[in-house]
Order: sequence, then C-alpha cells, then structure tokens
Amino acid sequence: MAVTDPLVSSQWLAERLGQATISIIDASWHMPGSGRDAAAEYVNGHIPGAVFFGIDEIKDHSSDLPHMLSSPAEFATAVRRLGVRRDSIVVVYDSHGLFSAPRVWWNFRAMSHEESFVLDGGLPRWIAEGRPLEGGWPAPEHGDFKARPVPTLVADLAAMRRNVETGAVQIVDARAQSRFAGAGPEPRADLKSGHMPGALNAPWTNLVIDGALANDDRLREAFAAAEVSLDKPIVTTCGSGVTASLLALAFARLGRPDVAVYDGSWSEWGARNDTPIATGDA
Repeated sequence: MAVTDPLVSSQWLAERLGQATISIIDASWHMPGSGRDAAAEYVNGHIPGAVFFGIDEIKDHSSDLPHMLSSPAEFATAVRRLGVRRDSIVVVYDSHGLFSAPRVWWNFRAMSHEESFVLDGGLPRWIAEGRPLEGGWPAPEHGDFKARPVPTLVADLAAMRRNVETGAVQIVDARAQSRFAGAGPEPRADLKSGHMPGALNAPWTNLVIDGALANDDRLREAFAAAEVSLDKPIVTTCGSGVTASLLALAFARLGRPDVAVYDGSWSEWGARNDTPIATGDA
C-alpha cells in the first residue's frame, strides 16, 4: 500500500472496486433534528460494495453520551460483521462530502488499524463524476478484524481537565464561532454555552471546500488564523466528537497523525456542573 495521505481519490477507489482487500464503508450521519435517515439513504444508493457503519449503533452502549468509542471487543465484533479483515484497506465516505466519515476513520485508527482512509469529496463527488451506485443492504462474509486500542489518540474527561489546568496541550475546538463564544445555542438540550478555558477555535467549515478537505496551504492558513501551532501537542474537540475527528484528519494531512480527539467533547463537558466554562473569543 503506497498511499500515505489519509485521503484517497475517487479515481483511486474506482480502480479498486471489487478487490477483496478493499473495505468500503458508508459512514453517513446527520445532526439530530435534521429529519434525514442515513441508513435509509444508504439503502437507496451507495458505492458498490460499501457497507453501512451506524455511528449511533457502533458505540459504547454503557455511556449516555452520544456515539462514544466502543470497547475494543465490541468494535471488533461490529466491524467483523461488516466484513472488515485484519488486512483490509478501509475507505470511509459520507453523503455530505466530508463531515462524519473522519469520525469512523478515527475509530479505526484508535483501534490500531492504520490502513484507514477517507474518500476525498465523498459520495457527492462520486456521483458528480458519474460513477456507479447500488442499492440494498448486503450481507458480507464476516471478517477477522482485531482491535488493539491506541490510548494516545483518545482523550477523556480527566485528560481534558489536566489540559485546561496546565495548558500543556492545545485544545482546538471545531464548533462554529458563535457556539464557541457562547453566543449561539447548542443543538443538544441541557448543554451550557461557551468553551473550555484556553481552547482555540478552528471551525471545521473553514477546512472544507465544496465537500472536500481544503488543500494543505489553506489548512495551514486556517490553523494559523486560530493561533494553533503545528509544533506543539494538540487535542481536538467539538459537539460530540464528529467534527473533532475532521480536525484530526486535517492535522494528519499536515503530518500530525498523533493528534488526539476528546471523545465526549462538549456533550460531556458542557453538561456537567463541575467543569469550567469560558465565553467570548479565545
């Protein structure tokens, strides 16, 4: 496998459709209240050979937080049912272009599966290029995936408390500036407004152009504007860990595959009464 970039092109994938080593995963997910059903949309049309990864189904069911990372055993069982093998080259996409696919890409990396990539431009680009789709819900042969957790890629509440207290790790928040500043409402009920003290704001929408990740220069400009140093430790956060993973993908593109994601994100921090909150710009 010669690809080192975390992204692969639609041409690259089209040339490999049907190969046994390629596991294509539809990771489409929509925000609560959107009125869209990602699984139903998948049945109506997906990239040939793709299986559906339910972000709200393949998760830690013992947690009341949304789509938290599964235990290694639960994750392995779930993706084996999707046909993923230890030697699979996993290619993840979503129906937005680039939104939720990085979350599943990060799931695989957090379980030591380095051969995981995101389809640049996702399903919209695939369709725009006139490439084939298929419908239905396939029943793939079970894979033999093995999961080994990578703790350094996952930040929990205790780690974030230390980060806030010491400032040793840059906290980069992917939410919109209005939500970060505490001026805009949170989409989930019962969450306070604002951000973690000391956090930096790099809205994910500044990193995506026409449903694809911006080029390296644009990514560097966006992070520089947010006063993020690529030479210092970084952890990303957002509302529920989805767009935080998109930031992690962008950092990986710029040579920082070591960036951690705060899994609970604002759904955890903003719901508690014992976590400090700041408002206004960083």
